[in-house]
Amino acid sequence: MEDIIIVGSGCAGLTAAVYTARAELNPLVLSGTAMGGQLAETTSVENYPGFPEGGIEGPQLMQAMQKQAQEFGARVEMKSVKSTSLKPGGPHRLTLNNDNNIDCRALIVATGARARWLGLPSEEALRNKGVSACATCDGALYKNVPVVVIGGGDAAMEDANFLTRFTSQVTVIHRRDKLRASRIMQERAFNNPNISFRWNSVVEEILDVNQGKVTGIRVRNKESGEIDTISCSGVFLAIGHMPNTDPFVEYLDHDEQGYLVLSSPWRSFTNVDGVFAAGDCADKVYRQAVTAAGMGCRAAMDAEQWLAGQEV
Repeated sequence: MEDIIIVGSGCAGLTAAVYTARAELNPLVLSGTAMGGQLAETTSVENYPGFPEGGIEGPQLMQAMQKQAQEFGARVEMKSVKSTSLKPGGPHRLTLNNDNNIDCRALIVATGARARWLGLPSEEALRNKGVSACATCDGALYKNVPVVVIGGGDAAMEDANFLTRFTSQVTVIHRRDKLRASRIMQERAFNNPNISFRWNSVVEEILDVNQGKVTGIRVRNKESGEIDTISCSGVFLAIGHMPNTDPFVEYLDHDEQGYLVLSSPWRSFTNVDGVFAAGDCADKVYRQAVTAAGMGCRAAMDAEQWLAGQEV
């Protein structure tokens, strides 16, 4: 029986580990098959506070967080959760991918979210080499060069407008002939002279894998079948995210997309007593490293107070 288990090893999970370890709760962190969450797949992180000299590499930041948590006494195991049995007030049972069970009194779910991708081999090959799913993370790296945004919702329009602060031109690629974004977001994009649109179009390939960087995209018009090439230095995906919450949604309240719903916007409590949530699995608005870390802190403090009430 563990006093507390943290599922997830991104900014939220490792921050929660630091706080619970300092509270001498001896937390166990289940990292999944890869440490560090989405930041471990990111190159330069320039918007995390405390790194004024050109930012810090994503894997380096996550390694530092993991080391800090472990030095305070957190235990990290590279195991994944396959299913759960969550009981109000605990104990909570986690079934791992190896079919072993592990029980805990308090549980922090910090499993994050993953971006939706097109599924192109060239997209995979050039990820973090010009292909990104986070404009606010990487936009400043593309100063005075043309980029492409793929998508037609609010997130895509927000990204396109944001990117015009840095880039020379933003081209929005959308598979339909009209946007899904809200009217106000559409108006902002249409009124921005540095944003252009390619309608009824899908990306066939991202160029150039041989050069190891993005030089353009090959686009097919769905109506005419015509294929042409658009030159660009960056490709930003804005076709949505998927929270990594499948093992928990049977018990925890969630929205139609699977994001966990918190009982209060200011706390980390879920609908199951003794289960807390932090980071991108419960945040579909900001999805930033710094907000995830803050939510991890909040979940750790809530869990510590809850366990104290249980005389643990």
